[in-house]
Amino acid sequence: MDIVVVGSVALDTIRTPTEKHCDLLGGSASYFSLTAIHLASVGVVAVVGEDFPAQHADLLASRSVDLQGLQRRAGRTFRWEGEYGADPNRRRTLLTELGVFEDFHPQLPETYAAARALFLANIDPVLQLEVLDGAGEVPLVAVDTMNYWIEGNRPAVDRVIKRANVLLVNDEEAQMLTGEGDVVAAAGRIRAMGPEVVVVKKGAHGAAALGPWGWLLFPAYPVSRVKDPTGAGDSFAGGLVGHLVGHAWRDRDRFAEAMAVATAAASIVVEDYGVAGIERERSAELATRCRTLRDAMRFDLPSGIRGPEESI
Repeated sequence: MDIVVVGSVALDTIRTPTEKHCDLLGGSASYFSLTAIHLASVGVVAVVGEDFPAQHADLLASRSVDLQGLQRRAGRTFRWEGEYGADPNRRRTLLTELGVFEDFHPQLPETYAAARALFLANIDPVLQLEVLDGAGEVPLVAVDTMNYWIEGNRPAVDRVIKRANVLLVNDEEAQMLTGEGDVVAAAGRIRAMGPEVVVVKKGAHGAAALGPWGWLLFPAYPVSRVKDPTGAGDSFAGGLVGHLVGHAWRDRDRFAEAMAVATAAASIVVEDYGVAGIERERSAELATRCRTLRDAMRFDLPSGIRGPEESI
């Protein structure tokens, strides 16, 4: 097993000004695994209820996602309903029903013990710590968090951050963690808390990563029509960790490659509803979009600008 993801598998209902889609396969572990599976083997640790549709489990299995860690319990599956307006970057949560996820305690199968990477999605930091305590030594630990947990259980969040190799946050979370209004300064302070690399997800404005090599800056891949931004951040994480696990992830160029894959993956998932954009084989499209990103950012140093080493 290359990667173990611990997160949610959910049923999502998405409303837009023109469409409504009910009981879509959703949840952080679903988006992450269906993206990362393009690059590495993935095992899911999550929980679903007795109402979880068989076709959703079949879809994950058909893409070779390992479901030994997917608990099935009496009760209802975690459900979320959200509404997007004319601006797809703004959404309103209409319903959150935790169901069996409310009492979820992750259990890692013995076959997952040799995983080369662990991704802890934005679940309760107490549960994240439970997983870290039971997982042993893992070469790469990547962690996502969210403002709800930062506000509600900051001490546990801090303990998780200290044990992360790579931490993924957005602008708001970076500022909440540090009290810094400036994201650049906030990222530096977060690195001092433990993670070797801090990735700041900026949605439609791209992403940035601060590591021992300095900054990596990536614009968002241009998408002509965004249908459903749900899960874009989790697909970004799936692309990032999926590429890193097969490479020397501390290397600056390898991390840059992973950022490109992550950005490309996020752009694919927003072009359709739920996981429909990323559920099928999209490796060729991921490669094409990575090339487009590389070409878009390639430029020569403007004439007349000299660095100290170029002075006469």
